[in-house]
Amino acid sequence: MNDSVIFHMCRKEEWAQAEADGHYPGSSQDQADGFIHFSSAAQIEVSAARHRAGQDGLVLLTVDALALGPALKWEPSRGGALFPHLYGALPVAAVRRVDDLPLGPDGHHIFPVLS
Repeated sequence: MNDSVIFHMCRKEEWAQAEADGHYPGSSQDQADGFIHFSSAAQIEVSAARHRAGQDGLVLLTVDALALGPALKWEPSRGGALFPHLYGALPVAAVRRVDDLPLGPDGHHIFPVLS
């Protein structure tokens, strides 16, 4: 996995609306922050545990980072690590894959193989 593929978690109904509209504007938190939060493959499980713990009904978007152009910025966040932030709406066409992100019996999300 490399930085040309990034990940975002959202509610199923948010993604269904995005598919109808052709773009995803981000969650209410993304909109408050002024950008859509993404994670690399190495960051996504920690991000889920930190920001989406116990939330059911989520999907994981696998996104072609190169399709996002200059609106995608890698910026310092937790502990100075660089995280991808999209300044603008996410075009549905940039999403390579959508997977359900169910909760396991331990309350943690069960991730698909990130390939």
